Amino acid sequence: MTYEDARDELIAIVARLEAGQATLDESLGLWERGEALAARCQELLDGAGERIAAVRGEDDDMADAGVVGVVPADGDDE
Repeated sequence: MTYEDARDELIAIVARLEAGQATLDESLGLWERGEALAARCQELLDGAGERIAAVRGEDDDMADAGVVGVVPADGDDE
């Protein structure tokens, strides 16, 4: 499940819970699903943060080595 899919489903669940029309059992099920979706979103955000940190670390290493810029693999320098 992508971050966007999990987020959208979580938003829909919150809206249903806030509407107050669900039974207690339905609300508990929605809450449990919402907790799982929130955990998935956090997992994906943490992974994205780690990827950004890794790229920044690589960029710092290149700057330390005197590399000023990097040309993308497709050869386009813009």
